[in-house]
Amino acid sequence: MADEPLVINGIEILAGTRTSIDLPAARLYTHAPMSIPVQVVSGKKSGPRLFLSAAIHGDEINGIEIIRRLLKLPALKRLHGTIIAVPMVNVHGIINHSRYLPDRRDLNRSFPGSEKGPLALRLANLFMKEIVNKCTHGIDLHTGAIHRTNLPQIRANMDDEETKKLAMAFDVPVVLSSTLRDGSLREAAVESGIPMLMYEAGEALRFNEVAIRAGVQGIVNVMRALEMLPPSRSKSPKKFESVVARSSSWIRAPDSGILRAMVPLGARVNKDTLLGIVADPFGESEVAVETPYSGIVIGRTNLPLVNEGDALYHIARFEDIQEVEAKVDDFQEEHEHETLPFPTSESPII
Repeated sequence: MADEPLVINGIEILAGTRTSIDLPAARLYTHAPMSIPVQVVSGKKSGPRLFLSAAIHGDEINGIEIIRRLLKLPALKRLHGTIIAVPMVNVHGIINHSRYLPDRRDLNRSFPGSEKGPLALRLANLFMKEIVNKCTHGIDLHTGAIHRTNLPQIRANMDDEETKKLAMAFDVPVVLSSTLRDGSLREAAVESGIPMLMYEAGEALRFNEVAIRAGVQGIVNVMRALEMLPPSRSKSPKKFESVVARSSSWIRAPDSGILRAMVPLGARVNKDTLLGIVADPFGESEVAVETPYSGIVIGRTNLPLVNEGDALYHIARFEDIQEVEAKVDDFQEEHEHETLPFPTSESPII
């Protein structure tokens, strides 16, 4: 595949070029045209074809900034292979600041799509035909839902050796060996024989500098593992090695009320740790929220107003919790305070 001519929307991409393409999507009902922006960076030498997608959920915007920064890296002048970058897949959702398409369908539950049927299926079909099926590998960038924050993490099929290699190369402290969801881009890509990672970090409709920096660095790491970029010149050893979690669960609100959260993202928790307290506005009724098992907090709600059954804390379980806790601390320290190991002129987002 990597040696075949690359044609997107009828435009042939030549080696050693950078090409921006507007991939026509469904028009708005105002008759205004709608298109998915695509930029292709083709190296002078052959190699893998890697697609980078963001904002499949239109309110998850960290990935847009990750792709923007990545496309500005001077290292791409030495690229082997091709990057197909799609920073805004769900353009309708981006315009409306919404996770969903206008008919409230979830694009990431609509793959591989079809030429007929609802808008979601048509867009999914377009993306598969014009982007995914022309690539050898993929990385899909996500955040937590609205009012929820995710610790930087990779979700991948760790039973596949090629995918596992790339997941460990990405270099975040937590990797979830997660099953494929019906209708997801990741499921459709895997069924097409394309190893793919999903990066989760931050919160919807918010930029998070640590999540963005880790995302850029992670993609660069994967590209080096694929030999799309030369090895790092840094001789310092990796500060941490990703740890794989085989299971995770959300702790839900036992009652409706106002949550006083007491445990931060990335914290280690033991069985029966007090995560927070849900109280009524008068404080006459207070219910403790405790974790039924030990693990690391990889996701949490940021909204204190909760209904009974709302997801509050996402806990991943590991065999050695102390090891993961130390790696999370090292990870935060590196991406908050240190210079990235490749040239960049970007100022941190505050």
